[in-house]
Amino acid sequence: CSIVVGHRHSGAMEAFTVAPLSVQPATPVTPAVLQASPNIAPQASGNHGFTQTLVGAAAAAAAARGVTRAQRQKRRATRLAQPAGLDEKRFPVLSRRDAPVGSFPKMPDSVHPGVVSGQALVDLLNHAKENGYAIPAVNCVSSSSINACIEAARKMDAPIMIQFSAGGAQFYAGKGLDNSEFHAAIAGAVSGAYHARAVAEQYGVPVILHTDHCAKKLLPWFDGLLEADERYFERHGEPLFSSHMLDLSEEPLEENIEICVKYLERMAKVNCGLEMELGITGGEEDGVNNEDANPEDLYSKPEEIFQVYDALSKVPNGFFTVAAAFGNVHGVYQPGNVKLEPTILDKAQKYISEKIGAAEGSKPVSFVFHGGSGSDLKDIREAVDYGVVKMNIDT
Repeated sequence: CSIVVGHRHSGAMEAFTVAPLSVQPATPVTPAVLQASPNIAPQASGNHGFTQTLVGAAAAAAAARGVTRAQRQKRRATRLAQPAGLDEKRFPVLSRRDAPVGSFPKMPDSVHPGVVSGQALVDLLNHAKENGYAIPAVNCVSSSSINACIEAARKMDAPIMIQFSAGGAQFYAGKGLDNSEFHAAIAGAVSGAYHARAVAEQYGVPVILHTDHCAKKLLPWFDGLLEADERYFERHGEPLFSSHMLDLSEEPLEENIEICVKYLERMAKVNCGLEMELGITGGEEDGVNNEDANPEDLYSKPEEIFQVYDALSKVPNGFFTVAAAFGNVHGVYQPGNVKLEPTILDKAQKYISEKIGAAEGSKPVSFVFHGGSGSDLKDIREAVDYGVVKMNIDT
């Protein structure tokens, strides 16, 4: 390429050519070449301004050969239409192919490396419940924390869940941005989702994209995320996020259920899952402080869990998980300082199974374990045995 440099102080001009390794002369920059290559900027003038004009060697050579933009686009379309091999890694956010490639060992066929949603999400969480493990969910506040989590999942050869809280998403976008109407929090979560989608498949592990607690006062943030899901679904046939959480546990149970049903009906249309919470998780997170909560409210009742299950199960194509309270507290505590009662989950599974006529030993509800950091290993294993498929850590 040819480079023309004007010195800022002397005004003197120098011109030199960077040629390929074959030492062939650079293609002359003629009006015809400029017209055929609109990305080549015309040389600016001025005695004191710094001027640098780069002539793209590839673009100029293509113009000289008579290769048109339409021909290049046709070649690219043909290349993208070809099926991707299992070892070929393409960038799902940047390419036009419909579905990720490859599969993940010992998982249902629908579960693949990269972000999973829709039926793949359902199959993955059901697989966790049937095989006695829970997927760790970590709140991320930067691209570095996303990368660290997915890299850890790759080292463990296991799926992982990346999630964003409203405050964490605002931090991701930058605290300098105006967060009126939660614009910064929406932008940060969407930005994090695109980053995760761009790198997840390259790491070769299944990733669930999720957003964390959304209280009633944060519903405008939730609405913005759903709009992003719907736009992404129009283009790609799946939502941007795998699922979202509504935390209306501070509201009366009837109102909590009513709002969750309304949102799940909307989310089901784009194959997006819902996590809901009932009862109260102690401690403080993202501006919601339950440190002085009534101890009785830290434990959900089987009848209440059934009300949730019964209402949400009626939503066509709806998929949901339940964050029931069994003594959970946000924050990191030494084992023994938090009184967990995982048997509440067991009682709820048995109660609901009897109500719906399911076989003995069934686990109709997919539970979520909040406030998992620092929990006793015995409590964790017991909760997983009773149907916990997702466990929040380091939140």
